[in-house]
Amino acid sequence: MEFTGINYLAVLGAAVAAFMFGAAWYGGLSKQWMAAMELSEPPKPNPMIYALTFVCQLVIAWVLAGVMGHLSQISVTGGMISAFFVWLGFVATTLIVNHRFQDASWSLTIIDGGHWLGVLMIMGIVIGLIGT
Repeated sequence: MEFTGINYLAVLGAAVAAFMFGAAWYGGLSKQWMAAMELSEPPKPNPMIYALTFVCQLVIAWVLAGVMGHLSQISVTGGMISAFFVWLGFVATTLIVNHRFQDASWSLTIIDGGHWLGVLMIMGIVIGLIGT
């Protein structure tokens, strides 16, 4: 199940756990998210968006596993540290820039940023637990 030191079972488990976290996160914050998006009705579910989301989360988990392996940090602590710095350096900064140019609310940035921090932390923990 491994290629170049990446455990694909860990990647799959991380993506599944992160996808489930996203459902719970946005399910719990749906009213706040809709207000931040200035929506009066929730968007209609589209199965293709969920499929694309899962594929993207597989890619994120694969890249995070590669970063952790490259840094020789395949542990729960290493996963959490790597996940936090990936989030801070790439995700949080990107969200802030994009949302400011889109004139989105700071509450949307906080909701989305919290989601991606949770996704990456969960991925780092799962990858760290399952290991190589």
